[in-house]
Amino acid sequence: MKTTLLYGKQGLTVEVPDNAVIVEPKDLPGLPDEEQAVKKALQSPIGSPALRDMVKPADKVAIVISDITRPTPNHKLVPWILDELNHIPPENFVIVNGTGTHRDQTREEFVQMLGEQVVDRIRIVNNHCNDKDSLVNLGPCSFGCDVYLNKEYVEADFRIVTGFIEPHFFAGFSGGPKGIMPGIAGIETIMTFHNARMIGDPLATWGNMDDNPLQHMTREINRMCKPDFMLNVTLNGRKEITQVFAGELFEAHEQGCAFAKAHAMIRCDDRFDVVITSNSGYPLDQNLYQAVKGMSAAHKIVKKGGTIISAAECSDGLPNHGNYAEILQMRKTPQEILDLIGSGSFRMLDQWQVQKQAVIQVWADVYVYSSLSDDVVEKAMFRPTTDIEDTLGKLKAKYGESMTVAVLPQGPLTIPYVEE
Repeated sequence: MKTTLLYGKQGLTVEVPDNAVIVEPKDLPGLPDEEQAVKKALQSPIGSPALRDMVKPADKVAIVISDITRPTPNHKLVPWILDELNHIPPENFVIVNGTGTHRDQTREEFVQMLGEQVVDRIRIVNNHCNDKDSLVNLGPCSFGCDVYLNKEYVEADFRIVTGFIEPHFFAGFSGGPKGIMPGIAGIETIMTFHNARMIGDPLATWGNMDDNPLQHMTREINRMCKPDFMLNVTLNGRKEITQVFAGELFEAHEQGCAFAKAHAMIRCDDRFDVVITSNSGYPLDQNLYQAVKGMSAAHKIVKKGGTIISAAECSDGLPNHGNYAEILQMRKTPQEILDLIGSGSFRMLDQWQVQKQAVIQVWADVYVYSSLSDDVVEKAMFRPTTDIEDTLGKLKAKYGESMTVAVLPQGPLTIPYVEE
């Protein structure tokens, strides 16, 4: 049978065995009137007064957005926020792009993300995690580091965070407080958030918000300089808004996570020999670094010694920020990489993604279908494939005629699990 994976901007249709199990979230329709739904949420929010009533005309307002690697529909959300706050002059706003440790966005990319009218009217800044002059030290947190956040955000009179809520492979769910921490944090704070102990904690996993150390840390830091208002949405596989959650940061985010979990948690009866996954298509599958998320979703239901086939376009390469590629070259096997990162003294940017990747690679073989050259894929310790159907045929010789196959067409938008 044929199935279509979210891949790049166009999708990828593949032929899979007729007995393959398709694992994906419940197909929720997009809201019939997204603008009306968002504006209603801004006017009747969760645990908070109406947005317009909270902001005075003279206030300096910071709006935090997620960067281009996330599909948050900020080209819709930000104009609707500005409409709701039309009593505030445009020069009183600043949009802070939550790059975390990622690269800056260009003007052309901001136009793509926000629309030309917003880019022309509103000042926009990229968060620079390594530039202490653009950060404020809010003091120490209980996790053993000083807390640095973006100065434009901290010094604003009113602070708004936007985002979208989806399953996250070590923070439980995205959105909410993660827009601030690590989105607009400094490198010292980000490195602590992603250290080997935090990432390796068994409670730091898909869909878990209880006793998750990363959620504890991001919430603690948000309380040190809390957003005054949150606007988050959930999306379906077509990137349409399925629900809106606005208001007080923690209460609104909790309701959003419960909604996402109810539709994204898919129980499987057993693990599979082969799991084919996407990385949710563009923009999340822009690079190999991000593609680890889809592999991590597949890891939840693939057998020990099984095979994962990941389809991620990687139009932006590895990417070109951080130390992801460099760390992968430091040892010859995934287990050696895990030993290196877990040594206690290792500390490099992007080690968290390599750590998660290596855990998956120790468990299962991983093939990558992408626009990358075979050499680049192999240097990352993956196996390249240019034909998923051909690879499936070869794997049948390994696992036999009774080979079991699962497909995650939407990749990390799904949380598959097996009760063991």
